[in-house]
Amino acid sequence: MKAIAINGSPRPGGNTEVMLKKVLEPLEAAGWSTGYIKIGGRPLRGCIACFKCFERKDMRCSVQVDTMNEYLEKIYGADAVILGSPTYFTDVSTEMKALLDRAGMVALANGGALKGKIGAAVVAVRRGGATHAFDTINHMFLMSSMVVPGSIYWNMGMGLEKGEVLKDEEGMRNMGHLGQTIAWLGRAIASAPDAFPTPPLGGV
Repeated sequence: MKAIAINGSPRPGGNTEVMLKKVLEPLEAAGWSTGYIKIGGRPLRGCIACFKCFERKDMRCSVQVDTMNEYLEKIYGADAVILGSPTYFTDVSTEMKALLDRAGMVALANGGALKGKIGAAVVAVRRGGATHAFDTINHMFLMSSMVVPGSIYWNMGMGLEKGEVLKDEEGMRNMGHLGQTIAWLGRAIASAPDAFPTPPLGGV
């Protein structure tokens, strides 16, 4: 099985990266194929509401000025999608919001292309606002008929400077447990591949 972790933080080696890679460790140990992508700090524009994806239905976004379609290919080819973001004014980074809007729209345009996939949100925070950022990611997962696993707490870790999140023992323990839960859930879903209902036309 495949898992992709996508980092919406512009800081290389930052706390979001540390947390995402901790989630991947149990998946790799369980034999999953894993990937990691950093989109934070790269040019990534928001959805322009052109609805070309509904006309073409080719699993791609019509906007060609950035690398969104490369990310979409990785997302739609994965069994589990783990999205991580720092907390900026109680919400996700600009790049992560662009990914959520465009990936969700293209999936909707292509008959619910994310349905049945596992979706997990991970949020790094200095002090407050992480719950709202966590909800922002999960809102796209849930309206896309994805399966969102729980863990021992909300998937957030506290820290400001690079690597400071490692001092958050509960947060890091949560990341490891989340990876284990995703691995377990992936096995459960794979054992019943035809059990997930197809969303009705129009997603309603």
